[in-house]
Amino acid sequence: MTSKLGERVVVHAPAKVNLELRVGPLQDDGYHPLVSVFQAVSLFEEVVASTTASGTGISVTVRGPGAAQVPTDGSNLAVRAARLLAERAGVEPAAHLSLRKAAPVAGGMAGGSADAAATLLACDLLWDAGLSREELLALAAELGSDVPFALVGGTALGTGRGDRVTPVLARGEFHWVLALAETGLSTPAVYAEHDRLVAAAAAVPDLEPRVSDDLAAALLAGDPVSLGACLSNDLQAAALSLRPELRAVVRLGEEHGALGILLSGSGPTVALLASGSDQALELAVALTASGVAADVRRVTGPVPGARQVESAAVSPLHPSRRGR
Repeated sequence: MTSKLGERVVVHAPAKVNLELRVGPLQDDGYHPLVSVFQAVSLFEEVVASTTASGTGISVTVRGPGAAQVPTDGSNLAVRAARLLAERAGVEPAAHLSLRKAAPVAGGMAGGSADAAATLLACDLLWDAGLSREELLALAAELGSDVPFALVGGTALGTGRGDRVTPVLARGEFHWVLALAETGLSTPAVYAEHDRLVAAAAAVPDLEPRVSDDLAAALLAGDPVSLGACLSNDLQAAALSLRPELRAVVRLGEEHGALGILLSGSGPTVALLASGSDQALELAVALTASGVAADVRRVTGPVPGARQVESAAVSPLHPSRRGR
């Protein structure tokens, strides 16, 4: 079916927190083997995909915090997602993408990956491409390590480069406070610092890193106290080495009784786990009053992955509609 002028599809996709991130040794291909447990949290990127008067090409506009730092040319991950989907589905790549940022740019929460995941679903619906869940996930894996998880959401285990995603059973709701930094951190720079620190310590990373059994048990039990004790990120030392001012956030969280504190991904966002909504509010007030963070958000997790929030009533990551 050909899209008509004026049609639009709105999709939200969540940012993530890494509950545990294990990093293996640098490989010959320049990548590290990763094992991570992701949790999608209630901080949503929004993508509006709409038809254009020209009827051809992909254009993009960006608004929200950090919008000026997001490219609007072909290097934008959402633009790449739309073009890749059009190519594989055999449709004309014609749409305008309006991105509303909520996750920090270069903040370790996979906001760009969430944009790409939302774009895949939005353009699939806008163009009536009819790709299956498996096909969308395969495209997501081609685009980047965190894009498949942004489609799936919930709580999941990521392996390989983080692009192979398996759901993890997690009971209950967890309350997080996010301390956002004024500027982002370069992921390659953090990995380079990680490698430097490992070499300086003469440490030998596990060839096949794995997540802890205690973390899986805490998630299964829905126990925030146990989960807080299990939070771990192999990149945290490197990020703190590059941005030592983040230690003030960690200290303040400890002073106010956060159950667990870690940097999400390659940072610099600091995620603090609270016992419930009351403590989350207390932590947020303390962080805001101290001025150690540029912005503070209270969120919960896990939440679903990319889903349509406007236009045709279609389930997110719908089964294939081919043959209709």
